Amino acid sequence: MTVTHANFTLERTYDVAPERVYAAWSDPTAKAQWFGDPSSPATDYTLDFRVGGAEHNSGGGYSYDATFQDIVPNERIVYTYDMHLGKQRISVSLSTVEFFADGTGTRLVYTEQGAFLDGLDEPAAREHGTGELLDALGRVLKVS
Repeated sequence: MTVTHANFTLERTYDVAPERVYAAWSDPTAKAQWFGDPSSPATDYTLDFRVGGAEHNSGGGYSYDATFQDIVPNERIVYTYDMHLGKQRISVSLSTVEFFADGTGTRLVYTEQGAFLDGLDEPAAREHGTGELLDALGRVLKVS
């Protein structure tokens, strides 16, 4: 049994106001448009966006379960989540999403601190996948 600890920070700039970017994280219909693996669409997605609320996303053998720890509208979201492959937990993470006004747009800063379990997931793969999600968010924001 092994644990690999890792931290990473990703930044993106979007050409829309922080309120719109925040809404894409906080509104279930909006988040479902960009959050998940496009090659394996979610078979079950729920979002109860409030402190203490939960988010669940599953599909393609993977499941994601999050609990919201701190929410400051249009400024910050802090949540913990775990990922499973089948019944096996593969990671546990603490994530912070920060929204900063940047001219007429938004600078988003995403920071994750993770414990990756038993070699079943790798920090580099998680960082890459999270970057793809943030890019998908950008594509949705351009068309909405």
